[in-house]
Formats: sequence, C-alpha cells, structure tokens
Amino acid sequence: MAKHSKAALPAEVIEQKIYMIRRQKVMLDADLAELYGVTTGNLNLAVRRNPKRFPQDFMFQLGRQETQSLLLQNARAKGRGGRRTPPYAFTEQGVAMLSSVLNSERAIEVNIGIMRAFVRLRSMLAGHADLARRLEKLEQKYDDQLKEVFEAIGEMMEPEPVPPARRIGFAGKQERADKK
Repeated sequence: MAKHSKAALPAEVIEQKIYMIRRQKVMLDADLAELYGVTTGNLNLAVRRNPKRFPQDFMFQLGRQETQSLLLQNARAKGRGGRRTPPYAFTEQGVAMLSSVLNSERAIEVNIGIMRAFVRLRSMLAGHADLARRLEKLEQKYDDQLKEVFEAIGEMMEPEPVPPARRIGFAGKQERADKK
C-alpha cells in the first residue's frame, strides 16, 4: 500500500496552473518551482545545466506580448518587483523531464501529480471533441427538416408592414397643392 506524503497536491491545484499557450498545454516555470518547493531561479538553472534534455518541443520562453497577455488574462501578480525575463513554459514532456534534473523525493511525487493532471485534462478534452462531433452529425442529419422550421419561425418574427398613417385634420395650402 502506497503511503501518502505531505507533497501530494489536489489535482485541482495543479490543473489551475496548466495554461493553453501556442495551442499547447503548458506549465510556467514559476508555478512549477512553487510546486517543487524550489526557487524559479534554481529551477531554470537546473534546466540550463541540462540543455540537451529540453528541446524546443519540451519547453520554450514566452515572448514579451505573450507574457503581458498572460498577466492581464489571469491577473497573475508579478510578485516582488516582477521578472526581468519572460517565463519559460514547459510542455507535458518538459515537465516529465524536470523530474530527472530535480532529483528529490518531493519532485518525484509532485511530478506524478502533474502527469495525472495532464492525463485527466487530455481525457476531458477528448470527451468534448467527441461531443462536438456527435452534435455536428445531428445537425447534418436534421438540418433540412429544421431549416424549414427555422425559416417559418423567422417569417413569423418579421414585423408586418404597417401602412402609413392617414393624416386627420385640415390640410394646409402646400398639401392641397401637392394633391392637385
């Protein structure tokens, strides 16, 4: 039976730290450092010491615009004075590789939790994709039948033309001249 440690984190905490950037699910260096219990500088130093383990499809550095957009969208605090350089984003493979360069008991346990969170998100996204495909099939199947119904509803919703109101009362000189 596996024993539980203090390093185990709820999946929700980890999932909140997974972002979609450049159409990839990634985690930022500062969030990973917090989870692993190290400083962001030490995490990035370990990565720089092992460049062959982190090709571009495992991690990339955000551009200044991406960093600014992320700060605005997620209301992320800059911390004490902010960063001097844009953060690094680690893909699922990059996070897995981090466990080999951060060789501690906590790193291993946190990494297991992170991998489970990535798998859970992937299965949730697959479920949504399946649902979208099913809905599209239904739309195609019933499109012709529903098209007629929607057209009829659209016609009923159009306001009926209102005839111009007839003026009541005495016509002035200009109006009498116009009628002649």
